[in-house]
Amino acid sequence: MSFGEEREMHTATCGDCGNECQVPFKPKEDRPVYCRECFPNHRPQRRSGDRFGRSRFNRQREMHTATCGDCGNECQVPFKPKEDRPVYCRECFPNHKQTPSV
Repeated sequence: MSFGEEREMHTATCGDCGNECQVPFKPKEDRPVYCRECFPNHRPQRRSGDRFGRSRFNRQREMHTATCGDCGNECQVPFKPKEDRPVYCRECFPNHKQTPSV
């Protein structure tokens, strides 16, 4: 079929309302066909989130308690701290950000 060519239409009976309708494919006996008005009721729901259904915006991050390596205050961080690496609180962290070398 080339661009602009008319599609062959097929007559079908809507599986919901029973009205006759035209569809651009040959209906199969084992699958219901829905008219334009009934089709939206059978459209699959869109999944939100990643391919496993998890939303990165709605999930709660697990927070861990740590002790700041500079000021010694207790703080919450969104990762599990390692014993051999210092963790810095929100106030001290900017002092340890590395600037990229050019």
